[in-house]
Amino acid sequence: MNIKYNEANRALNAAIEKAKSLQIPVSIAVVDSGGHLVSFARLDSAYGVIDFAVKKAKTAVMFGVDSDIMGSIISGAEIHAFGMISSNGGLLTIPGGVVIKNQEGIVIGAIGSSGGTPEQDKEIATAGAGVNL
Repeated sequence: MNIKYNEANRALNAAIEKAKSLQIPVSIAVVDSGGHLVSFARLDSAYGVIDFAVKKAKTAVMFGVDSDIMGSIISGAEIHAFGMISSNGGLLTIPGGVVIKNQEGIVIGAIGSSGGTPEQDKEIATAGAGVNL
């Protein structure tokens, strides 16, 4: 299953609202279950690197867990970590990439935020992923 465009925009808008409430200008990307960009926003004065938002979301959806959890897994992989991070055009295993699940609990996409602290990026992405789809 894949996230639909309207669902991706609802997730994106929820994340934008969270970023605005925190007064943090970020870049936010929503990808489908294949890691393909569906929806994107770069808020005014955003410091976040666009590619970081996309890579955080891709990392989450490709492994089915939030990007920071994948970072913990990779840190224990020692020599194999380089290959994992370098796969699929490069992944990013720091907080800010969160899986999006449908009502049945199936991963249908992910959302990534870049521009705040790691904790803020995760909070913003989590707000988007928490939208009832």
